[in-house]
Amino acid sequence: MLSVGLNWIYMILTTFCAGYGIAYLAEKKLHYRIQGMDSILMAGLVAVTVYAEIFSLFYKVGAAANGILLAVCGAVFLLLRRQICQRLGDWRREASAVKKVLLPVLFLLWAYFSSRGYMAYDSDLYHAQSIRWIEEYGVVPGLGNLHERFAYNSAAFAVNALYSMKWLLGRSLHTASGFFALLLSGTALDLGRTWREKKLRLADYAMIGAVYYLVTIWDEVTAPSSDYLIMCTLFFIVIKWLLCLERDGSAAAGEKLVPYALLCVAGVYALTLKLTAGLILLLVIKPAVWLIRGKRWREILLYLGLGLLVCLPWMARTVVISGWLLYPFPALDLFPVDWKMPAGPIAVDAAQIKTWGRALYNVSLVDMPIQEWFPGWFSTTLSGMEKLLILGDAACILLFVGYAVFSLIKKRKENLDILLVLATVISSYAFWQYSAPILRYGYAYVLLVDLLMAGVILQKLRRQWLLYALVCLYGGYKLVMMGDYIRGNYLIDAYIWQQDYGSYELVSYELGGITFYRPAMGDRAGYDCFPAAPTQPEIELRGEGLGLGVSPVQ
Repeated sequence: MLSVGLNWIYMILTTFCAGYGIAYLAEKKLHYRIQGMDSILMAGLVAVTVYAEIFSLFYKVGAAANGILLAVCGAVFLLLRRQICQRLGDWRREASAVKKVLLPVLFLLWAYFSSRGYMAYDSDLYHAQSIRWIEEYGVVPGLGNLHERFAYNSAAFAVNALYSMKWLLGRSLHTASGFFALLLSGTALDLGRTWREKKLRLADYAMIGAVYYLVTIWDEVTAPSSDYLIMCTLFFIVIKWLLCLERDGSAAAGEKLVPYALLCVAGVYALTLKLTAGLILLLVIKPAVWLIRGKRWREILLYLGLGLLVCLPWMARTVVISGWLLYPFPALDLFPVDWKMPAGPIAVDAAQIKTWGRALYNVSLVDMPIQEWFPGWFSTTLSGMEKLLILGDAACILLFVGYAVFSLIKKRKENLDILLVLATVISSYAFWQYSAPILRYGYAYVLLVDLLMAGVILQKLRRQWLLYALVCLYGGYKLVMMGDYIRGNYLIDAYIWQQDYGSYELVSYELGGITFYRPAMGDRAGYDCFPAAPTQPEIELRGEGLGLGVSPVQ
């Protein structure tokens, strides 16, 4: 727990300095001031993740990467120290007494949750080894040939590697999931104002969804899974987007465009965390229409450039690891490299994920129509509450269609902004439901569809007190569950060091004079033995040492 807290302090300092540098440039060049501490930290997280990905293309992400990051952050602080101190003072004065108390409490709670808990199955399957490859080598050509899951190149692994501190501590911390949860918790604290004003904004409904999600994953965030990072990021984007819509009436004309465009850049970042989150970029329609109508070509190029800056390092890593531009989509065959993964196993891997998510467990059933697999998936994989959420989503989609038709017939242009947000989350939900509907892959979509549509209806009916009652009841229940969880886990020896990855019995084999490992039973290898993969693949080294990568045996 102590190691988690110290690691987060370092993350806060570096992401704040990086984010404040971005905020300073936005204010000078775009004439827009990024307001919240959470927004600056998120901007910093985007920046340091992209930095880690770029660094990994040339060298391992360890002491040198952190040294350069510290130097840059130190320079930002020295150059902007007056502005930074003034902003910190403003935030301290503006924060309510309740928030000043709750933020340290949340820090300690999430540090406790991140220090121990359930390690996701995939973390010991391939997350841990993916992070270690970045720590040891950066990026290696053809790594996906060792194990196809390594080709699922999430930016989450790069940020975990940057802050793992293996080079300093001799062990690899995995605290990014908890940090993203802590950041989203700070954003959701804005819900406190609803009790004073007795009014719920649409953004508050998204915050309620975020709180529901956070109290669902508290026993899982010790795992370095990309699922938690992407869900927290999606909630953050939607909440901030809805807050911007509310402020539009008082914002200066020049300020209205910038936050939406920057949130779309954050949407590109979400895509690099998990490719299936790409439909969040439907939100780009709003700033794109404004920019094109205004013929603001320089700004269009600027935002396109920022989006490319975020996604190109991730795409380059995917090409180096797998030989394909997007994995697992072998249709885009653009790079004739010798380390390219064969298309056949890629298709099988994609089919396995789909069929596993649909509770079919047989790749030959990947083309089964949804009306045939949905009943079995619904009845066997979901809890009672999850079934209610999915049924609510189905009802909300029908309500959305009615609301959209009504708005178009009555020419209610003021509804277009909300319709775009609803269409985005519903499209994301539909894609998740049809592809690989494992709930942890799509919790944000499931909750946002329900809550945002409920918000639209309850605002029209002026019956928001119903939600107050439900939130209070559920909140009381989760507080009791939290106390029970803490009581049941406080004896775990994780108050100094974070709970480590799992340990498994492995067997070794030689390839080109290098020792590799595979599990004696099952398919998980953990972190300690390196390099390891679930099976012994048919590969060959591309040269002396692992740094030059591996190729499939021709």
